[in-house]
Amino acid sequence: MARIKLLHMTQDSQIVSVDLDAPTHDLDRLIGSLETGSVLHVPTLPFQLTPDERASLDPAHAVKGRKNISLPPAGTALIGVEPADPAHATLLGLVTRYANAARLWIDTLFPHYRAHLIAAPTSLRLHRVETRHTSWRKDDSRLHVDAFPSRPNQGERILRVFMNINPHGEPRVWRVGEDFETVARRFLPRLPRQWPGSAALFNALGITKRRRSRYDHIMMHLHDAMKADMAYQRSCAQITLPFAPGAGWICFSDQASHAVMSGQFMLEQTFFLQPQDMAEPERAPLAILQRLAGRSLI
Repeated sequence: MARIKLLHMTQDSQIVSVDLDAPTHDLDRLIGSLETGSVLHVPTLPFQLTPDERASLDPAHAVKGRKNISLPPAGTALIGVEPADPAHATLLGLVTRYANAARLWIDTLFPHYRAHLIAAPTSLRLHRVETRHTSWRKDDSRLHVDAFPSRPNQGERILRVFMNINPHGEPRVWRVGEDFETVARRFLPRLPRQWPGSAALFNALGITKRRRSRYDHIMMHLHDAMKADMAYQRSCAQITLPFAPGAGWICFSDQASHAVMSGQFMLEQTFFLQPQDMAEPERAPLAILQRLAGRSLI
């Protein structure tokens, strides 16, 4: 179970410290913090790398051009590492162990979700954040909420479990910004309208894997508008959070405004959750956007 302590870091953002080893009766409070957009910080996760795993943390093992090494749910081979690579078996063992551990942590902290979570691929990120060159839309050092242009999720939540596994003592540094409703109120008036027929066209052309709902249209353009507004990036209420090696953090990344500033070597597990399976569905971005828009978005 877990003991929690709520730390108000600024007026508009918060981080919750979670001790996985201490018994508690505060799980309702914990799920409430998560569902209102807090980042849950676990200073020490019960997950240790073996000497072989630590020795295999080298970007040279990743296929050129790949941001992440990933393992599909119930997969038996990594994507992003050549099968003939001598480190493949070691890295596969590491990612598999993390996938199982992350599911156990989420089941322990959030038993309400246990029957409803859908596991997505588990990823290992070997590259240094600061030296990655990309377009502004893919620049994750800019505050944003997660949205997938090619994978419309129609309101489905994105729950992520991160861990810093840097073997050299380097923190993974994030910025966390304003709460979701504040962000939405700021940017909604400037977002473009969805053109009639565009969702069906993009789906037919294979640009999206399924039809893009009004919700997906808003979330995609909200993601882009946040990243494009450099004055906002500098001036909005935000806090910098260094996550030490061995630490973990958990959030709904479609709701928590976040940016990664520095660090290298990280594990990440994603789960999907339908909004109706939350403890309080009215806290979901879908419900907030529908209330602000005054209409159904799905």
